[in-house]
Amino acid sequence: MPAPLIIGSRGSDLALWQANHVREQLAALGVNAEVQVIKTRGDNIQDIGFDKMEGKGFFTKELEDALLKKEIDLAVHSHKDLPTVSPAGLVTAAVSGREDPSELLLIHPGAVDGSMPFSLKKGAKVGTSSARRKSQWLALRPDCSVEDLRGNVPTRIRKVSEGMYDAILIAAAGINRLESDTGDLHIIKLAPKEFVPAPSQGVLALQCREADEGTRAILARLNHPETERCISVERKLLNLFDGGCHLPLGVFCEKEEDDDGKDVFSVWAAHAQAWDKKPAYLYYRSNTPSGLAERMLDNFRNLKPASVFISRNRKKQDLFCEVLEGHGYRVTAQPLIEFRSLPFFALPDVDWIFFSSKHAVKFFFTRKPELPAAVKFGVIGKSTADEVRRYGYSANFIGQGTDTRLIGKQFAALAGNRRVLFPQAKGSMRTVQLQLTRKENAVDVIVYETVAMDKGMNPEAEVMVFTSPSNVESFLSSRHFPSESKIIAMGDATAHAIKKSGGRVHGTPAVFTDLGLLQAVFKIS
Repeated sequence: MPAPLIIGSRGSDLALWQANHVREQLAALGVNAEVQVIKTRGDNIQDIGFDKMEGKGFFTKELEDALLKKEIDLAVHSHKDLPTVSPAGLVTAAVSGREDPSELLLIHPGAVDGSMPFSLKKGAKVGTSSARRKSQWLALRPDCSVEDLRGNVPTRIRKVSEGMYDAILIAAAGINRLESDTGDLHIIKLAPKEFVPAPSQGVLALQCREADEGTRAILARLNHPETERCISVERKLLNLFDGGCHLPLGVFCEKEEDDDGKDVFSVWAAHAQAWDKKPAYLYYRSNTPSGLAERMLDNFRNLKPASVFISRNRKKQDLFCEVLEGHGYRVTAQPLIEFRSLPFFALPDVDWIFFSSKHAVKFFFTRKPELPAAVKFGVIGKSTADEVRRYGYSANFIGQGTDTRLIGKQFAALAGNRRVLFPQAKGSMRTVQLQLTRKENAVDVIVYETVAMDKGMNPEAEVMVFTSPSNVESFLSSRHFPSESKIIAMGDATAHAIKKSGGRVHGTPAVFTDLGLLQAVFKIS
């Protein structure tokens, strides 16, 4: 009987789960294997954050040394811990399928505040030792403080449960794999397209000696090619930045198929100069992963701060304005329209209420209508869902992307033949309503109107962001588009209004959020 393969692993609960998971996969192939625990430098240093450690590979070097000394036959790593360049003589022979790459915000019950973003109270103390998590979290919630957090997964959960932190940021993959008991903690999942994870987060790397052809052949049978293609983009960008775990860089790549069945690779990235600096955000799409990382690096390194106009008021803790200003941009926020509430009367009996804007939510709920029993809510996007939550309700359907017609089709498939109420602006284009199977199931109620305004301002800038067709119309009532300006349109309807008037649209956000707008501005400036 051949000698068992020796799998090297760190000794934490999560690392051992990962190593035993691979051992079980090998057993299914008829390959006998055993796990050997090796302590790493990262395990020994528990009193400082990752961003304060020197060098790279502090969770992997000892495992790699054991491989080179032939003390073990393969090592199982969290791929995000692995340096982008393997030591001479070693190779990553396989990568696993991807566990959920999202981050989780685990909140102590006493720190929950549903009126605040992410349901976390104002001024909360958040635990994480990741520079990437720190920079992105402080951009989203600058009122919070961040403090270093070390320890394995159960230790981190215990620290927030005992109130040492108001909340902690932690990878969903570790929680899911260990089936961790989070007790009465409040859990918020942060989508990887918004809170961008570490390169290759949720993926395991199986490393062995380059010359060990037998082990390489066995491990190749465990490899996931699609995952490998996606994380190749993520790790290439990390390599080009010459960074490790301490670099404030998040990258997430996802492969989909377009309408013609062709591969489409979408990549989201967030990069900051330091943990306490605002990150820049980018989003790219391509039919091939080749060259994506190089294009994004070039974009990140050649940002040219510009003057930016956006046709809306500046909000409290305005992510769009504050991130751009953190990178030297000069931002002017000024709406070109104003909103007026319109009265409406008793609501008909409906199964759904669909909101196409935050303004529709505000003007609907401020009238304190009596809602139909068991009614469900649909919204055009995440920002509108957040506005619904401010009034104590949750959205049952949230549109993704900026194609309003496609969102309407997706909602129509869910709503079926049920009646839907649409609180809306006077003169609405009714794009979502037109996608319903039975048009008579759409019940319109006008809750506000937009009126052009002009306070004697001349809103010209190098980058101009228009947030609605009404703002475009108000702008053009007394001006022309500046010939040198680059124009960004929030959604297809706004883009159509710009093009109809002879303007050129230089960019549109992928989603109806501040992050989507930031990605669009950073990409063209």
